[in-house]
Amino acid sequence: MDFQLTAEQRALQAAMRDLLAARLDHAALRAAVERPALDRELWRALGETGFFALRLPEREGGVGLTLADAALVFEEAGRALLPGPLVATHLAAGTEPGAATGESVVTRVDGPLVGWLAEADHVQGDAEGAVALRSVDPLTPLHRTRGTRTYVPEAALLAAAEQVGSASRSTELAVQHARSRAQFGQPIGAFQAVKHLCADMLVRTEVARAAVYAAAVTQDPYEIAGAKLLADEAAVRGARDCLQVHGGMGFTWEAEVHLHLKRAWVRAEQWQSAKEAAEVLAAAL
Repeated sequence: MDFQLTAEQRALQAAMRDLLAARLDHAALRAAVERPALDRELWRALGETGFFALRLPEREGGVGLTLADAALVFEEAGRALLPGPLVATHLAAGTEPGAATGESVVTRVDGPLVGWLAEADHVQGDAEGAVALRSVDPLTPLHRTRGTRTYVPEAALLAAAEQVGSASRSTELAVQHARSRAQFGQPIGAFQAVKHLCADMLVRTEVARAAVYAAAVTQDPYEIAGAKLLADEAAVRGARDCLQVHGGMGFTWEAEVHLHLKRAWVRAEQWQSAKEAAEVLAAAL
């Protein structure tokens, strides 16, 4: 059996990477950090590419692709630190007006933390009594609610795909810095401790990617829970290790890596937390 991505899937992934590289480069990302507001023009551009309507049937104006295809696209979104309630709007593409085309922003009250509540055109769930929080991630405005978690396997899978993209980018940043930063007359990547950090990051990322891709095909809730656990670990630990490779400069606003760590922290608590995923897996034993 061939488990390689098809040419069409690779083209889909490359097209999304090119779009985000052009519209969300380092300067744009820094501007978003300094002025955290949703870029509606970029949101509509995502809608035009079919980002939110990926899994809608063609007869309903969608692209008609699978969850596995969507996972590839959301992986690129995580890699680029694309802000906004991406998963919620994607899930609402067939029910909320304007969600599929990117004309509307949809968020969902699903658990105690809700992202982008004030910016949303449509809110799914009870947001009464929501309180704004100072978010650890400057690219994700948060509110606290009294909401209880409703398990949505597809949402957890797409969030895991974003975490894989973030973990992959953290690994890439660590390797780039290890090759370019010199100490004692040689690149720091020549030191065994740095080599081990980068190697561990790569292994965790690839294991999580394999789990996410497999769960996207089977759509088994237990496999999705396992994939979310692995992806959260890869994203959080990968960003921490990347910070270690960068040293003190990794904590500065000019560096991208600290944003990956903060986003990974927030995403790990969304849709399905580690505790909830572990309970799902325990129930299957």
